[in-house]
Amino acid sequence: MLKKLFGKKENEAPTEEIIVSPLNGEIIGLEDVPDPVFSEKMMGDGIAILPEDGELLSPVDGEILQVFPTKHAVGIKTKSGMEILIHIGLETVMMKGEGFISLVKEGDRVRTGQPLISFNVDLVKEKAKSTVTPVIITNGNKAGAIEKFSSDHAQAGTTKIMQISDIK
Repeated sequence: MLKKLFGKKENEAPTEEIIVSPLNGEIIGLEDVPDPVFSEKMMGDGIAILPEDGELLSPVDGEILQVFPTKHAVGIKTKSGMEILIHIGLETVMMKGEGFISLVKEGDRVRTGQPLISFNVDLVKEKAKSTVTPVIITNGNKAGAIEKFSSDHAQAGTTKIMQISDIK
């Protein structure tokens, strides 16, 4: 009823999204990620997290677009149509799925804070270039603004890390 009173259509997509941290850990700037694909924002803008443990949670309510076959990355589409890529570690594709367990599949609807992937952070430290995990908005051209919140430490499922506004 309130939506009707204030002019918002029932199925209209939101024009703003809050993204929370998918991991417990230290937040670092994307420009500090030791991989030019991410640091030079070739895939999009965002932040990165140095994970403390191996539980990746959904940073938003949305739909799983893709779980990579090696389970080291997941794509999520929000209700507003924003697309988020979370890439666990750097050069983890070379691990061929070892140490990663996907808890979701393509097409699943997920809620903020829902576990998506479980991974062995010690194995990633041992076998990959880095555990640094970029959280990227891959279709940022749909957003009027992407605001990043600064915080030294993030708590998975609760710490706000980005706000996307004026979504077209």
